[in-house]
Amino acid sequence: MSADPTSGGPLPADLLANLAAASRILADRGVVDAAGHVSIRHPDAPDRFVIARAMAPALVTPDDLMEFDLDGAACAGDGRKGFLERFIHGELYRARPDVMAVVHSHSPSVVPFGVVRKPLRAMFHNAAFLAEGVPVFDIRDEFGTTDMLVCDCARGSALARCLGRRPVAMMRAHGMVACGPTLELAVFRAVYTEVNARMQQAAEALAAGDPVEALEPEEGRLADVANEGAARRAWELWRTEVRERTGW
Repeated sequence: MSADPTSGGPLPADLLANLAAASRILADRGVVDAAGHVSIRHPDAPDRFVIARAMAPALVTPDDLMEFDLDGAACAGDGRKGFLERFIHGELYRARPDVMAVVHSHSPSVVPFGVVRKPLRAMFHNAAFLAEGVPVFDIRDEFGTTDMLVCDCARGSALARCLGRRPVAMMRAHGMVACGPTLELAVFRAVYTEVNARMQQAAEALAAGDPVEALEPEEGRLADVANEGAARRAWELWRTEVRERTGW
């Protein structure tokens, strides 16, 4: 029997607190409910990531965080139960060296766009990161009929290939994944993908068949430059709200 992977080293308390807060922020903003998860890549060990144990996101505290290697194995000494779909995170980190944080959710307004032949488009500047297109991962393409869960490395790798270099992908009849070079930006993208999906449904209802003038790819590229500042402001607000409730 092979030994459990070793830890990439201790993490600062404020980083762990921020990751736990991100989980609660996503619950506060209606992106996750009793399911869903957010992770960060270990800043000192790119082949390790940190995510909560299997539990409701709104209840996560810093003490609930676990460390895994990219194969989804818990680091030595941690026998707690991890999320079944932690392989989403490990394989995205393996495929994307630029990614430092990953969110997986069953975002309710986003899910419908994964089961209809209508693409999710960027409705406004805060969702400019969607303008380059949002791929849909259909697990049937490689694995046939399944339970829809990304529960091993092979399925996680297929999802990572579908995502490619983009920041967001949908998962047919399942949910979505968002990623970013920082925790703050990954959370921002997950939140505003959900907001954008609601806006698109409203816009198309108002249009009643007329064209909807969403952001074009180049508009999205230009507008997304400003999203880093917007993400920091949003994070400051959302993080303060969690800190006031929890004290960490």
